[in-house]
Amino acid sequence: MSRSIQIERSSRSQPCELCSGHEFDIVSRIDRRSDPLSTVACRSCGLVSHESIPSDADVEQYYAHDYRNDYHGEHTPSSHRILRAWEGAQWLLNLLRPYVRQGSRVFEVGAGIGFNVKSFEADGFQAEGIEPGQGFQKYSQDVLRANVKCLSLFDMSPTPQYDFILLVHVIEHFNSPKKALEHIRHLLRPDGRLYVECPNLAEPHAAPRKLFHYAHIYNFTPDTLVAMAEAAGFKTVARLTERHGKALRYVFEKSEPKCEVSSASYGNTIASLRRYNDFTYHARPRYLWQRLKRDVRFASNHILPTLRVHRILNRLQQTSGGGTAPSDTISAGSATYVRAT
Repeated sequence: MSRSIQIERSSRSQPCELCSGHEFDIVSRIDRRSDPLSTVACRSCGLVSHESIPSDADVEQYYAHDYRNDYHGEHTPSSHRILRAWEGAQWLLNLLRPYVRQGSRVFEVGAGIGFNVKSFEADGFQAEGIEPGQGFQKYSQDVLRANVKCLSLFDMSPTPQYDFILLVHVIEHFNSPKKALEHIRHLLRPDGRLYVECPNLAEPHAAPRKLFHYAHIYNFTPDTLVAMAEAAGFKTVARLTERHGKALRYVFEKSEPKCEVSSASYGNTIASLRRYNDFTYHARPRYLWQRLKRDVRFASNHILPTLRVHRILNRLQQTSGGGTAPSDTISAGSATYVRAT
């Protein structure tokens, strides 16, 4: 069944997070499960978000207790998810090595299972992170022995203490990404860098009926992600997004805040949303090839997953401590947490 978005004016009163505009168009009335969820695009800058932005209390409750079950269908990670996370962490480490200085103190916001943190630690970096989801954080700390605490970003004392911060598929979950980026800026040392990865709304990363989800409060194109980073006081070091990539990948560094959005941004956003219907999206040769590779990878992750996970954990245990030892403490507000041993 095809689907073409129907634009209608929104009555939203909250200003745009990026440009403070007050005019919005509704681009969708449903989420990926066909449940009600109104999504809007700012008519001034093209930033896409929920029509009604959830409160801090709603976000905190959702991510502490409901997100993993709602989004992944599991409170603690299954073996095949662990394998997928391990593969992704190794790929990301190789991608980012040229941009992370030797001896850097690396920090991940929204560390999930903890494999990014553990992979950087095993590669000789000081690495730690935070994860608000209790089940995944417990696995990270108890099984991986990764330095990941059950905290949210704003629990962290805003003092410059890190050289490189990872924000991997997290920025879309904040109810105020600009506020989050500004807080992260305070956590970075003067020459520190930030890596941001999120779904690319300008390219088909999901079928038209599967684009929007309650957990993804914001949806970014290259224009709006870069503009959001610049507004929070960052400038682009490198764009690592593949051509037609489903994910945006940028390395930023601290700079002076500025807010400049392309006048074509709104039109580009709407054109991206209208590019495909359900049939043309699924009929693309690129989609069919990627789906085949994904299915093969997923199937392989279900072959003796427990044994394979055991081997990975043994490998990490043998390599941990081979380089610079991870920090024993992590500062959060006025408290100091000791790394699990």
